[in-house]
Amino acid sequence: MTDPRVRKFAEILVNHSARIVKGDRVLIEASQAALPLVRELYIQILEKGGMPHPMITIPEEKELFLAHASDEQLDYVPPFLKMAYENFESRIRVHSATNTRALTNVNTNRLQRHGKAFGEITAIQMRRGGVGEFKWVTTLFPTEAYAQDAEMSLSDYEDFVYRACHANEDDPIAFWNSVLDNQQAAIDHIQGHNQVILRGPNVDLSLSIKNRTFLNSAGIHNMPDGEIYTGPVENSVNGWVKFTYPAIYNGVAVEGAELTFSNGKVTKAKADKNQDFLLKMLETDAGSHYLGEFAIGTNFEIDQFTGQILFDEKIGGSFHMALGASYPETGGKNKSAIHWDMICDMREDAEILVDGELYYKNGKFAF
Repeated sequence: MTDPRVRKFAEILVNHSARIVKGDRVLIEASQAALPLVRELYIQILEKGGMPHPMITIPEEKELFLAHASDEQLDYVPPFLKMAYENFESRIRVHSATNTRALTNVNTNRLQRHGKAFGEITAIQMRRGGVGEFKWVTTLFPTEAYAQDAEMSLSDYEDFVYRACHANEDDPIAFWNSVLDNQQAAIDHIQGHNQVILRGPNVDLSLSIKNRTFLNSAGIHNMPDGEIYTGPVENSVNGWVKFTYPAIYNGVAVEGAELTFSNGKVTKAKADKNQDFLLKMLETDAGSHYLGEFAIGTNFEIDQFTGQILFDEKIGGSFHMALGASYPETGGKNKSAIHWDMICDMREDAEILVDGELYYKNGKFAF
């Protein structure tokens, strides 16, 4: 019997996030571990008059590919995937790993090379999503692997996931609409300003948001959600930040990552663990040295670090920044094959000033 929360979860994704209407062609990306949710998505997309196209990966598929692929294969952009991103109306991606550490020992050069090839897919998503042609959403289905990373039982982790998504409520779509309204108030207090200063035990940073647009992230592109974000002016970032949570990219956890910026560019980078990986990813391309995103997390249902950026970047009382690609709809101009979110806690002795006025203090908006 299907968990009723899975059915409700699918309703959120189909009706609120992807907003499926008759005739929409929908790519469903998932692994076999997410089949209960994929089945519900398939049924509900059909009921809305859409055309679901599941693309299901096998266990360890990426690990096997990176271990055995030739250079030519590493550079290959899958034509079916590219066609869907270029032509379909929607994409629902369901992260559903059964081994979150599968890529830990993969050769970094091969991982980077493969990532560059998929940068073409990411660029299509950004471009078409930015002009409203492509309704994409990314989510996660609870698996044993994710539960272990979060140091929870699978049952407790399922409760955590569905609570964070509000799939345990009678009317979760009404809830996410209320998040939209509440976050808009925070955007109204910062939109149209120039200088942002972040100060705290782990950050002393300034950046400009002049002529940039803040977006209200309330369950459209991510589920769960809860953040406001923009693309900072590319050459405006100065200062340093030490990210308080592990920065995870392609399954590799960089702990104690610390970055120093000068006129927007990362000029110094170090980490307590996996520093070599951090330095290698910074060299992916010219854009990987610059920030593509500045964001504030607002979801207080996500009250602990789980090792999954989809959840962790929304932690209430934190901010995060992403190295690499900007979202064009924010006005951001940075281009890169990577988009790597890194999170810093702001709940103690920390503040954000906007054009000299207190905007945020100790994890909460100051208005």
